[in-house]
Amino acid sequence: MTPSNRPLSPHLLNYKFPLIVLLSGTHRATGVALSIGTLLLTYWLGSAVYGPAAFDRASGLLGSPIGYLVLFGFSFSLFYHLFNGIRHLLWDVGWGFELPVARKSGMVMVVCTLVCTLVTWAVALSH
Repeated sequence: MTPSNRPLSPHLLNYKFPLIVLLSGTHRATGVALSIGTLLLTYWLGSAVYGPAAFDRASGLLGSPIGYLVLFGFSFSLFYHLFNGIRHLLWDVGWGFELPVARKSGMVMVVCTLVCTLVTWAVALSH
């Protein structure tokens, strides 16, 4: 086969995704994470029905370092989905479609998500 001077097909890694595209994809991913996290929450609450031993086992699992990491991800997903949902509600009434405003509101949403997640965990771990 002889080498061709034609350009190679573009690959996803060749493109820089706009912030709005990344935020949209993350919104979908956090929705999936919330669904899985809700199943975990149901497991924890349902374990209380089966007695103290089952509840201690579930609490031990969620109280482990890996459990804390999962719960941190769940709380991040919850706040992200909440603030992005508020942003979408503002879009539904016609505010924020201009590209500069959409970028700024996206950054505000990310900052609010991080602040609320960290404050929640700081308060939870201080007790």
